[in-house]
Amino acid sequence: MQDRPAHLPHPPRLPQAEDPEIALRRGLRRHRAAATGLLAGMGGLLLGSYALPPSYATDLLQAAAKAGVVGGIADWFAVTALFRHPLGLPIPHTAIIPMQKERLGAGLGRFVANHVFTEAEVARVLARLDLASVLRDWFSDPDAVQPAAAALSRAMPRILASLEDGRARRLLGRLLPRIAGGPGAARVLARALTALIEGGRHQEVFDLAIGQLKTVLVAKEDQLQAAIAARVRAEGGALVGWIAGAGIARRVLSALNAELDRVQPGDSDLRAAFEAWIRGEIARLETDPERAAAVGRALRDALAHPAVAAWLGDIWGRLRAALEADATNPEGRTVQALAGALGNLGTMLAEDPAARERLNRAAERALIALLPRARTQLSEFIASVVRGWDTATVTERIELRVGRDLQYVRMNGTLVGFLVGGTLFALLTALFGRVAV
Repeated sequence: MQDRPAHLPHPPRLPQAEDPEIALRRGLRRHRAAATGLLAGMGGLLLGSYALPPSYATDLLQAAAKAGVVGGIADWFAVTALFRHPLGLPIPHTAIIPMQKERLGAGLGRFVANHVFTEAEVARVLARLDLASVLRDWFSDPDAVQPAAAALSRAMPRILASLEDGRARRLLGRLLPRIAGGPGAARVLARALTALIEGGRHQEVFDLAIGQLKTVLVAKEDQLQAAIAARVRAEGGALVGWIAGAGIARRVLSALNAELDRVQPGDSDLRAAFEAWIRGEIARLETDPERAAAVGRALRDALAHPAVAAWLGDIWGRLRAALEADATNPEGRTVQALAGALGNLGTMLAEDPAARERLNRAAERALIALLPRARTQLSEFIASVVRGWDTATVTERIELRVGRDLQYVRMNGTLVGFLVGGTLFALLTALFGRVAV
């Protein structure tokens, strides 16, 4: 291998990834050393007590130190037995966590599922989260809504492809009559008619009807004259029909055309009567339950008719083709419509506290309804994750997180043993005297 020329710089050394658990490892080593040092100190105190001259105080110190050493060793054994075999000896009921990993994982899964994800806890978290307010803020932000609308639009062809045309048509055929014939259909119709009048659109409908009627009269003039003349003959006899039938027919059609010309201006009495009739129907739809029910039945029967069902099916096909063609266009109508719908939803949530409350309650009911199945899946998921962990990894992770506290158990065992041993020696000596040399 040739040496690198002196003038070329050495390649930079890539930084090594820092161990995210290095602080836990250092803390565990420090506390383990403290607990072991306390046990060693207690052993040194025990050995040193034998160098003291015999006395009550020496005996008290020896008894306390012995109990401290025993307590420290016992707790060291108990703590060590959780994670490994003490001194590497295969003592029964030691190395509990490595030997019982699967059972511990299943127990942990059941605990989390049944005692953490409870109905009360889910309701409390949702109440604190206020999902409706989160959605309100998100829907009210155009920068957030536009990408979401584009994503929904791109997904539209896949969603439509997942629907069978026949199934979609049958669904429309079942749902629309029920929706149109429901208790709210009359109110929706009343609002639509009110918007029609407020915008002056009802006069356009009136003009269209008058224009179509005049067109029909012109196109069918000969047939109508013949029909009227035949009716006159049928009612008045052949002689009357022969003498006056054609004239009566011409006068009837002329009068009808004159009347249509008379109502053509915008200030005609018939137009005013038409508007008054529509307003009266709106009031009846909003205040008369029987009228609202009759309108609902009429709409339901009309939408359930086979011809209307076929028409709705044709609408579905055209709508699907249009959506598929427009869905991939970022500036298309589908994206803009979805963005507008999401924005309107944000406005509604911002202005209607009752709507926010209903959304929160609906979300809570939906999650609580899904909770039993979710608990089972969560428990199985946790158990499978723990089962898939390497035994050494599981042991190390648990020890790193609870091992420091367990070292305090060792320290407490040593100190409590020392205090209890000395107390028992003093108490027994006071009760029974010196019973051993």
